[in-house]
Amino acid sequence: MKLLFMGTPIFSKTSLEHLWLEGYQICGVFTRPDKPQNRGMKLTRSPVKEFAVSHDLPVFTPSILLDAKTIQTIAALKPDLIVVVAYGKILPAEILNLPPCGCINVHASLLPKYRGAAPIQWAILNGEAETGVTIMRMAPELDAGDMISTASTPIGPDETSEELHDRLMTMGASLLSETIPSILDGSAARIPQDIEKATYAPMLDRSLSPMDFSRGALALHNQVRGLLPWPSATAVFGGRRFKILRAVPALERTGQRPGTIIRGDDHGLFVACGNGEVLLITRLQAEGGKKMNASDYLRGHKLELSQQ
Repeated sequence: MKLLFMGTPIFSKTSLEHLWLEGYQICGVFTRPDKPQNRGMKLTRSPVKEFAVSHDLPVFTPSILLDAKTIQTIAALKPDLIVVVAYGKILPAEILNLPPCGCINVHASLLPKYRGAAPIQWAILNGEAETGVTIMRMAPELDAGDMISTASTPIGPDETSEELHDRLMTMGASLLSETIPSILDGSAARIPQDIEKATYAPMLDRSLSPMDFSRGALALHNQVRGLLPWPSATAVFGGRRFKILRAVPALERTGQRPGTIIRGDDHGLFVACGNGEVLLITRLQAEGGKKMNASDYLRGHKLELSQQ
């Protein structure tokens, strides 16, 4: 049985590594083209390409998929199954219909909730208590194909999207390994998604970063942990912009106006929120500065007890 793998980031690389270690014949690896990064704008390989090259797997980096040459290349590889994990491109019907066992995708949510590009982050931003991974058959519509298998996990109350990403990355790779044999022998389930329960998880952008302290402390706590490592929640104190890297609801209440700095001490920075609640900021990064504990920052910098 020949597998063709499509993926780009580290989340994908873990699944590819699992398949390679299990001895599947990987006839090709498709990933996004190298892109310039950092100050030097040096062309950088994706994690999937790095793994494929280091293990002598044939690599393809087409800019577009709906192209006769690309479709001919895939057809010539004659894959029995195409496995897609965070590839970053939508597969056209011409490709979806090529392999006899179809195309499957590893998605980091419990579908039909959180279809789209950022399911991990939005689950945390929305304060979900549980999430998971889904293996689904691919369809022309975004993340709408029949489900084959799922695995769920609770979300820790202080877990960041970065931490949850790493757990789901491993869970997805393991579930993929467990699921592929049933796909290849034709016994895999086909569970239609309930369209009425579908939700969307759009790409993140910096418009989500500014913290509105008129919201409750728990919502702000979820914003902070959901936007790590990018684009990060931000706040302005004393005329200076900060990335807020860690924060928790404080076990106290206040009559101060939202956004007011109540105090700073060895625990961190206490800020008034909506509904009389208080947010304790424990780790931050001043613009142009280093990441540090809020208590350490306050030892060297004075912040007035005032509104942001």
